[in-house]
Amino acid sequence: MENKEMRAAYAETLVELAAKNPNIVVLEADLMRATGTGIFQKAFPDRFFNVGVAESNMVGVAAGLSAAGRTPFAATFGCFASRRAFDQFFLSANYARLNVKLVGTDPGITAAYNGGTHMPFEDLALMRVVPGLTIVEPSDAVSCAAFVRLAAELYGCVYLRIPRKAVPAIYGEGEKFEFGKAKLLREGTDLCFVALGSFMVNESLKAAEALAADGVKASVLDVLSLKPLDGQAILAQAKITGAVISAENHQIAGGLGSAVAELLAESAFGGKFARVGIRDEFGEVGTQDYLAKRYGLTAEDLAETARKLIGA
Repeated sequence: MENKEMRAAYAETLVELAAKNPNIVVLEADLMRATGTGIFQKAFPDRFFNVGVAESNMVGVAAGLSAAGRTPFAATFGCFASRRAFDQFFLSANYARLNVKLVGTDPGITAAYNGGTHMPFEDLALMRVVPGLTIVEPSDAVSCAAFVRLAAELYGCVYLRIPRKAVPAIYGEGEKFEFGKAKLLREGTDLCFVALGSFMVNESLKAAEALAADGVKASVLDVLSLKPLDGQAILAQAKITGAVISAENHQIAGGLGSAVAELLAESAFGGKFARVGIRDEFGEVGTQDYLAKRYGLTAEDLAETARKLIGA
């Protein structure tokens, strides 16, 4: 399976959809090159809107287009999609029960050299509290394309969180996806990594492989959909393994770690649980590899957390 840029999967899928659906429109805040949507602008110039560096206004325009019957996809860096445009997305799009698809790129440490101001560690926490909002974080180009198609078919607001650059391929063409459905990538009986997003899913798979060398059998569950969350799949793995570790490229508070903790607590889970993610810190400048080590998000960190959790 070919590794592919997530932005290419996003933009190419929009062009494919727009060729069949005249209501698909794309909005950018002067980041067409970063998002890869120049191909959409070329193919459908009358359905492409560059609002300039005005992210809040972009979301307001998207809401207006939705009210007029269009299906808008509006993209910008995740820090701006969440922190800067939150009120407009909350009120103008979600509260108004419209159909805006908001795309936040470069999540967490994938922002790399853009640094702390552009490194969203809190976007999922903000978005999780928006009533009725669907939140997905695909883990490769195939799942990204699939969720763009699903978002276009669904009436309602969606927050799609994706890195821009190439990520390892996980799924084959033709794999089926659903909102609210996780994918079990590896089976195990000793513990389960519940992971969200390309980086943490791949690090979890590496950690499971390293643990296997020590005789520890770890399963890996790719969450994909944070809201709705596949509680049934998570609880099934919790019952089998008795130990769960959430893994996210985000603050452990408010995102996946909180969602899984709430699920396990409300289901009276009597096993062990740990969270791997950012621990109440801001971002900083660096390579993705450096930042992964700096914030404790590597396969080695996951494996060490697992050993401590189960006493291996």
